[in-house]
Amino acid sequence: MKSKVAIIGSGNIGTDLMIKILNGSDELEMGAMVGIDPQSDGLKRATDLGIPTTHEGLDGLRGMPEYADISIVMDATSAGAHMKHHPVLTADGKQIIDLTPAAIGPFVVPSVNLEENRDETALNMVTCGGQATIPMVNAVRRATDRLIYAEIVASVASLSAGPGTRANIDEFTQTTSKAIEKVGGAERGKAIIILNPADPPMLMRDSIFTLSQGGDEDAIRESVARMVKEVQHYVPGYRLKQDVQFEKIGKDAPLNVPGVGPVWGLKSSIFIEVEGKADYFPSYAGNLDIMTSAAKAAAEHWVRAHNRKGF
Repeated sequence: MKSKVAIIGSGNIGTDLMIKILNGSDELEMGAMVGIDPQSDGLKRATDLGIPTTHEGLDGLRGMPEYADISIVMDATSAGAHMKHHPVLTADGKQIIDLTPAAIGPFVVPSVNLEENRDETALNMVTCGGQATIPMVNAVRRATDRLIYAEIVASVASLSAGPGTRANIDEFTQTTSKAIEKVGGAERGKAIIILNPADPPMLMRDSIFTLSQGGDEDAIRESVARMVKEVQHYVPGYRLKQDVQFEKIGKDAPLNVPGVGPVWGLKSSIFIEVEGKADYFPSYAGNLDIMTSAAKAAAEHWVRAHNRKGF
């Protein structure tokens, strides 16, 4: 049985998510599209497609007769807005998937920890950089004895960074850094985002650097390749740009990791490219596509798990 979904946020991310659900989902059905700008393309498209809409935000959604039948609300607004939305939706008994960096609820990256969070009532999809890079961090962690440090650099086309992304740069770095540790498994994490103004726009590129102990190069290569395939189940345009690179850091020339101290081990350098499906965004906006694809995958898994339990 399909679950009805409301999307809050009629901008690029919310609109792409709507189209992905409409293009095919055995578990999800659009119940409402919510925005604050009556002229937004997302609301116009939803209206043309016969989907109930409101331009009065969450208050408007709660006043719609369709609200009673909506079980999942997906928030594609901003971290600040979601901080206000979350307690209201929770009190109304809705399940929540948060596509903002608000960091309420457990961090979820589908290829890493979706199953263990299936009984939660609210999921946070981290950030686009987190969705792209944390699988690689975790791939190194599961192939080694100790993952001391992980640093990621997410480089996205400037044209793919809308006002919501630009207004949440600090939240992006803080949330992604925390998720590198909590979900990726690194003892220390660091995140950097670059808005690249290249013309024509570049595809999303991500660089992941880790320092680990135990395990070997072959085990890491195999784990990384396996994780890439796992992500490709819901993001087909996710791929390695080149072979994993390695460098041995000896005890005689250790690195100093803040909060850890002098360390040595195996440095792994992983380079990822993400090409979007172009459902609504241009294909270069893989950073946005991976967020909506991950959110859709999480919601579908949620519904399947609940249906198996007889909810």
